[in-house]
Amino acid sequence: MTIAESSTFPLKFELTPSQAARDEAEREVILADPGFGKHFTDHMIKIDWTIEDGWHDAEVIPYGPLMLDPSAAVLHYAQEIFEGLKAYRHADGSIWTFRPGKNAERLQRSARRLALPELATEDFVESLKQLVAVDGSWVPSAPETSLYIRPFMIANESFLGVRPSQRVAYYVIASPAGAYFHGGVAPVSIWLSTEYSRAGRGGTGAAKCGGNYAASLLPQQEAYENGCAQVLFLDGETGQHIDELGGMNIFFVHAGGKIVTPRLTGTILEGITRDSIIQLATDRGLTVEERDVTVEEWRQGVADGTITEVFACGTAAVITPISALKSADGVIGDENAPAGELTMSIRQELTDIQYGRIADRHGWLTRLDA
Repeated sequence: MTIAESSTFPLKFELTPSQAARDEAEREVILADPGFGKHFTDHMIKIDWTIEDGWHDAEVIPYGPLMLDPSAAVLHYAQEIFEGLKAYRHADGSIWTFRPGKNAERLQRSARRLALPELATEDFVESLKQLVAVDGSWVPSAPETSLYIRPFMIANESFLGVRPSQRVAYYVIASPAGAYFHGGVAPVSIWLSTEYSRAGRGGTGAAKCGGNYAASLLPQQEAYENGCAQVLFLDGETGQHIDELGGMNIFFVHAGGKIVTPRLTGTILEGITRDSIIQLATDRGLTVEERDVTVEEWRQGVADGTITEVFACGTAAVITPISALKSADGVIGDENAPAGELTMSIRQELTDIQYGRIADRHGWLTRLDA
């Protein structure tokens, strides 16, 4: 399925202001301690798609419940995809986001895999700008805070036949997000899942769809029960190679200036933070290898000093240091180890770019409030 352009391409958005918008005092109370994904802004974006008309009826509407028929395809066949990105308030009060074109491209790839219509990059970015235009006051200004933006697409045709839906809706909602690490960035232990796989060859591992995350919840619960913050999955074909965490990519820092990360095989989500880290590491003259990595290599590398740091990355936490890998067979690493020097240095550089504290030499930032 290819991009279905609307008859009014690019799309024109109509605004219906919310009559229940929170006042400044209410909003400030929320922004003082927003948490993550608990509070939502006053408006949302909605764009409809039908097989006859393509994308149409782009709107900014009050945030509120969706009306879905009980037979809607998304409820029965999980035909849906989503994205995640952030809006950052810079020191001068302006609002920016990070590499939204990459999110648009990934949403398009996910749409192809889930037999959904593709939304043009221009319309994707414009949908973010339209939401910030009315809800920009929800972007917090405290250090390490942001407005988390969640675009998503669902099949909402009322039909129980097993085929691609002929009616789809795209939405964007947003939620103020507090600092991911309270009291500073702290290394975490992660749990190795040996019974479950996140994705298989030819599956939906490279798509950002809810089913992947639903499948990770049981092993994630197992990780919590073993005192770990996240779960690590191996490839579903051989059970030997490291894929990724439940919602993050993983990197290994080697002695001598080399960084290794699992190669993209179609089962690993192509993280935008991952891609950015590879670029920043290359800028520093470091060697970056994208290749298969085994748990045994991790074990031996820690034992002989070849692997000096391990970290995970994703939109929410940016970069999370990993101190140890725990499993039924024991522990690799030291649960009390501090965060690695290179890990923290790259994290600082990346967040400094996002918040406008240093130059954006790669042109990664897009202003949303202009």
